[in-house]
Amino acid sequence: MEHRKKLMAIINPFSGNKGKDMVPKLIEEVIDHSRFDVEIALVTREQRVSDLAAMAVEKKFYGVIAVGGDGTVNGAASAVKDSDTALAIIPCGSGNGLARHLEIPMNMRKALEVINRDHVEVCDYCMVNDETFVCTCGMGFDAEIAERYAQRNKRGPINYVKTAFEVYAHYKPIHCTIEIDDQVIEEDVFVVTCANAAQYGNNAFIAPHASLQDGLIDITIIKPFSPLESPIVGGSLFTKTVDKNRHVDIYRARQVKIHSSQPNVFHIDGEPMSMLTDMTVTCHPAGIKFFV
Repeated sequence: MEHRKKLMAIINPFSGNKGKDMVPKLIEEVIDHSRFDVEIALVTREQRVSDLAAMAVEKKFYGVIAVGGDGTVNGAASAVKDSDTALAIIPCGSGNGLARHLEIPMNMRKALEVINRDHVEVCDYCMVNDETFVCTCGMGFDAEIAERYAQRNKRGPINYVKTAFEVYAHYKPIHCTIEIDDQVIEEDVFVVTCANAAQYGNNAFIAPHASLQDGLIDITIIKPFSPLESPIVGGSLFTKTVDKNRHVDIYRARQVKIHSSQPNVFHIDGEPMSMLTDMTVTCHPAGIKFFV
């Protein structure tokens, strides 16, 4: 009898949307148990996603299944990077940026069926200072939204749009010095995003041509624009044409350094982080495996 591959399904009840309580039953129904042996682990206040994923790596599990939002995926990715353990995603968040980039179905049953196909690809991950990210990180308007959105009791696209309008009403551009390989850019920015994958989530494409397998970071700089132009700039994210907007420049590099004139909140895979004035972002090629 063929040895079954061990998987750990990490379910984060504190993250993303409802419905995760159905996952154990779906795993029992959908996963091919003749080939896979699935251990279910629940995130607690004492054991974070990264702690559980690190245990799976230590025990040489074949794969980790991250059940939750982008933050859950980030926590699992930070533990499985540079290991032989692959990461599967069951998207239960409000954005699901990486899952969408990898074309993982938003339906939980269909997402589990991806695991049965057992097709694993090697991809890049990135670091900002000492923190891992797999989708995007950045400073500016998007980071301010992430911070405000995290404080809301209700999630979902409608509340995200409400948050964006609230932030825009008082937002002021940030003066930055940006070193992209050997090039230095100094200017006021509305957004500076470093992208490993193409989108924030919800099909908002901040770096339409980003690849998880090119060994490069796509750096999207959105310069200040007038309020009248905001629908055009915002709309271009959802039509994958932001790179064609006159207020937007996109660069590619293995490393980028960002210095701002004052401490600013930044985000990692949509999760707001502490205030910083300096960020060094590096790409680590072919360092993480995903079920796709």
